[in-house]
Amino acid sequence: MTGNEETKAKIEKAALDEFMEKGFANASLRQIVKNAGLTTGAFYKYFPTKEDLFASLVEPYANKIYSIYDVTLQNFQTLSSSEQQNAMTGVSTDSITQMLNYIYEHYDNFKLLLCKADGTEFTSFIHNLVERETQSTLTFIEDMRKSGTEIPQLDKDFIHMVSSGMFSAMFEIVVHDIKKSVAIERVKKLKMFYTGGWEKLFGISF
Repeated sequence: MTGNEETKAKIEKAALDEFMEKGFANASLRQIVKNAGLTTGAFYKYFPTKEDLFASLVEPYANKIYSIYDVTLQNFQTLSSSEQQNAMTGVSTDSITQMLNYIYEHYDNFKLLLCKADGTEFTSFIHNLVERETQSTLTFIEDMRKSGTEIPQLDKDFIHMVSSGMFSAMFEIVVHDIKKSVAIERVKKLKMFYTGGWEKLFGISF
């Protein structure tokens, strides 16, 4: 690790501690600089603003979760309608497993993202996933109907409500500091609950 990399890591460690204790809005940039053992001038060579510093601790991790979702969806949409129906449970299980493993590998970063981001653009993290899920569900319904499978038309706002409930519930594992082994079991049950609900609404089995 170079000197610059060591200094950047030292700043990020001090920032993580400060943001974790006080949240973004109440965190003191002066205290972060002091705890990192730097002058203010030296600090600004690495991060122009407090927002940039917070982003360095959460944005790459949020983007990875988006990527897991997007890649899963892209692969899913290459399947035929009948294949999608048969693969739905397995695909969603694989995607959620990847997300959970990644979250627990970078737990502190997700704690910041989900619990300490008030005052930043990152409060939209769950909303962004909900928007993806809402659109993919609408596309699935359209594709199934085009293939001849009669699925009741559900309006976008309702799908958004259901998707919001699902993702908000899933990320409670971080909000409430649930250990990974317990989280896996709870998310598994959550997935069963929502799968059963979608099957009832769609009138099909996955």
